Amino acid sequence: MDFILDPNSWALLALVGLIAGFIDAVAGGGGLLSIPALLAIGIPPHTALATNKLAACFGSSMAAYTYFKQRLFSPSFWYHTFIATFIGAVIGTFTVSIINTQWLEKGLPLMIIAIAIYTLLQPNAMGCKDCKIPVKAKPKLKQWLQGLPLGFYDGFAGPGIGAFWTVSSTGIHKLPLLYSLGLARAMTFTSNLTSLIIFFAMGQVHLAIGLAMGVCMMLGSYIGAHSAIKFGLPFVKPIFITMILLIAAQLAWSAW
Repeated sequence: MDFILDPNSWALLALVGLIAGFIDAVAGGGGLLSIPALLAIGIPPHTALATNKLAACFGSSMAAYTYFKQRLFSPSFWYHTFIATFIGAVIGTFTVSIINTQWLEKGLPLMIIAIAIYTLLQPNAMGCKDCKIPVKAKPKLKQWLQGLPLGFYDGFAGPGIGAFWTVSSTGIHKLPLLYSLGLARAMTFTSNLTSLIIFFAMGQVHLAIGLAMGVCMMLGSYIGAHSAIKFGLPFVKPIFITMILLIAAQLAWSAW
């Protein structure tokens, strides 16, 4: 898989990777920028999706590590979520290659718009008075009910996965915002890595481009995670809502 890129293309990928990493760490949705950038330099769609998974692994791992270092994510509490997300991502990645995704393409914008409306109208969507810092593992059933479908979705499609994780973590587990973001980043790293391994085995990943873009995403994620931790909900919420509306608009334009 050889693509000869000029300096302008490399510069574009570096800039997009930096911004996408920042957005992913704060709200999710960096793929809205990174995948079109890969397509714009002439990479075929299936290779663009697979290469983006490699780059996204760098960003999500850095964001997850940052939240972990700030004690906003405790891996031992989420053992069953890790397993469920992994299994879901495996099933989703294989499923996408064998079924017609037309129904999903048309339904996704409606689902993501619904999340935006819910977040706007529901004051507790991204944090609430009843939200408490987790001091022990959450019930196994709740972890599986969240991790399995979201892992499947990220392996199958992926747009808006950060939004799904953040909002559902508040609703299901009553987590404060920053703890929801920490869980979201750790689990998107899990599903990204799982899908990447499968794509890599299929020979669909452009290693050089994915690594180069991934380093930039890592830097952007570092800045984004620290910004979210420092400024909290007033900083995160407008970015979060803006990104899911942009994702919905882009998906609606493509599908309808």
